[in-house]
Amino acid sequence: MEWLEVTVKTVSSAIELLAARLTAAGYDSFIIDDSRDFQSFLEENTQYWDYVDEALAGRMENVSQIRLYVENDANAPERIEALKRQLALFRAQAGDRDLGSLEVTLENLREEDWENSWKQYYQPIPVGEKLLIVPQWLRPEIPDGRIPVVLDPGMIFGTGAHASTQMCLRALEQTVKGGEDVIDLGSGSGILSIAALLLGAETAAGVDIDPKAEDIARDNARLNGLEAPGFLAVTGNVLEDWRSQSVFRESAYDLVLANIVADVIIPLAPSARKLIKPQGVFICSGVLNTRLREVQSAIEAAGFTVDSVQEQDDWCCILSHPR
Repeated sequence: MEWLEVTVKTVSSAIELLAARLTAAGYDSFIIDDSRDFQSFLEENTQYWDYVDEALAGRMENVSQIRLYVENDANAPERIEALKRQLALFRAQAGDRDLGSLEVTLENLREEDWENSWKQYYQPIPVGEKLLIVPQWLRPEIPDGRIPVVLDPGMIFGTGAHASTQMCLRALEQTVKGGEDVIDLGSGSGILSIAALLLGAETAAGVDIDPKAEDIARDNARLNGLEAPGFLAVTGNVLEDWRSQSVFRESAYDLVLANIVADVIIPLAPSARKLIKPQGVFICSGVLNTRLREVQSAIEAAGFTVDSVQEQDDWCCILSHPR
C-alpha cells in the first residue's frame, strides 16, 4: 500500500487552531511539529542532558507544520483538493490572524518504507575486543572471538552507537572477570547489564526512571537468552527512593554503572558509594569533557578514588574504586 504524507505549513501561534479545524474537517490522525514546543521541551528538561543534537535543533528551528497521511489511491487527488479548499476557507474566516503560508506539500510513502526505512541506519557495531552489537532483525556472521549483544535499537535509547556507551562497554571488558554482581543506574535499553552478563558477570540489575525502559530492557535480555534471577530490570529513581527498592542492597555490587549525564552523576555518586563493595569499581560515562573536572570532584567527595579516564569524541568515561 502507498501513502501520501501531506504537510501543511503554518506558524506556532496558529497551530492549535489549525489542528482543531482539521479535526472538524474529519482528519483524526496527524502529527504536529512545532518549534516552540520543541524549544520549551529543551529548556524544561536541561537536567537530563549535557548535549543536544545541533542538526536536529537546526531542522526544528522555525518549523511549525501539521502532517497528515492519506492513502494514495484514485481518490487521493480529490482529497487533496478538498483539503486545499478547507484551508482557503480557513484563511478567509481568520481575518487578520497570521496563519503562515498554509502551503501544502506531498511526499509518497510505501507502507513498508514507512515502517522499516529507519532500519537501514543500524548495522552491527564491533566494540572493544570482544563485543558485537547486533540489531535483532539481522543475522550477520559473527567473527571469531566476538560476543553478539542482540538489541532492538528502535525501542529506546541505548543502541551502542554513542561514544559514552561504547566506552562503558570497553570498560566492562576490562573489569568483568567472571562472577560479578552488577547494577546499572539509568539502564535504558539494558545494553550494559546484558553485556556484563554475556561477558561473565553472575547477576545484573538495570534501574531506570522511565517505566517503559523496564519492559524494553527485559525484552532485549530475552533476545540474548537472559532472564531473572540473573537479569533484573526495575523502575526507580535512584536519587529519591533507592532505599525502598529491594534490588538496592548496600555494599552488594562489584560493579556500579552509570551512563547518564553529569547533572545526574554528581548527586548520584553518594548512592553509588553505598551500593558498591569495598573492592568494587564505579564506571560512569555520559560526561562531556568540559565537565570532567566537576564530575571527578564529586566522585572523589563521595568516597571514590579515580583510577582512569577514557575519552572518545567530546565524551569521558571515569573508572574509580571506593577508598
